[in-house]
Amino acid sequence: MTDLVNRRIVLAARPVGEPVPTDLRLETVPVPEPGEGEVLLAVEHLSLDPYMRGRMSAAKSYAAPVEIGQVMEGGTVARVVRSRNERFAEGDLVLSYSGWQEYDVSDCAGLRRLDPDVAPPTTALGVLGMPGFTAWAGLLTIGRPQPGETVVVAAASGAVGSAVGQIARIKGARAVGIAGGPDKCAYVRDELGFDACVDHRAPDLAGQLAAVCPDGVDVYFENVGGAVWDAVLPLLKPFARVPVCGLIAHYNETGAAAGPDRLTGTMRAVLTKSLTIRGFIQSEFADQRKAFYAEAGEWVRSGRLQYREDVVDGLENAPAAFVDLLRGKNFGKLVVRVSRS
Repeated sequence: MTDLVNRRIVLAARPVGEPVPTDLRLETVPVPEPGEGEVLLAVEHLSLDPYMRGRMSAAKSYAAPVEIGQVMEGGTVARVVRSRNERFAEGDLVLSYSGWQEYDVSDCAGLRRLDPDVAPPTTALGVLGMPGFTAWAGLLTIGRPQPGETVVVAAASGAVGSAVGQIARIKGARAVGIAGGPDKCAYVRDELGFDACVDHRAPDLAGQLAAVCPDGVDVYFENVGGAVWDAVLPLLKPFARVPVCGLIAHYNETGAAAGPDRLTGTMRAVLTKSLTIRGFIQSEFADQRKAFYAEAGEWVRSGRLQYREDVVDGLENAPAAFVDLLRGKNFGKLVVRVSRS
């Protein structure tokens, strides 16, 4: 055994509705020595993402749930502190999936070395990582925006939504964001360069969205669902494309949604407008990652693709930050600075 101690956060109970502090538990365990072919990683940054709410549930999904007592999963930037693998040297910085903990022993499968001279390491958790790739692959493969078309994206100030709108602009389309609050809308419009942004908290959301989309919507990148979807649906043009990335407004629901059944109206629009609505998981497009790293990396270096990070200090603060993420309180890509060095 090493003389190191690992603090980690494990799933203590499956949430009913919104997660509460007792659903997660901070515990301390010894750190083992890496075996032959393995490395010991010290986690420096942890990514917090909405998909993690699904991993806390035992409901059938596209990925296995985190088991009770198991470390919460998540993408991380980590440093190799001990190596018994010839591919990695002590001091190397890597993208790993070490989860919510300070140390991890890895067999090196799936590790990707990061070069801090090419891009800030935390971008591997955001704009040049899973969220950025989700935006790039979902928009360009399913949305297929054409020059002059109108692309609307929900959660537009977040890690995925902010990239979607900027990529749409790069491809010559018009970008309209939907975000929560005047500060986020100003950021989306004034700093990210969207053509317009509307506040989803506004009582006249549907009217405001219609006003900035006078010719309708060609592509809607869905991250939210709920009232936002209700406002977008009537504006979808014939042959509009809808990549469905997330439904964060519904992640904490414990049963059927309240209110009238809207499925019939949605299906009528799908039929009469020849809509394409396609859910996706970014891993479906894994063969496109090399092209993404090349194209998006150049956009980030040139300043065409901007990003913002919301950094929380301390692993012990990850649970509260995660709950706030589900409430939409984060501003940009949510990252926990784990390292205490």
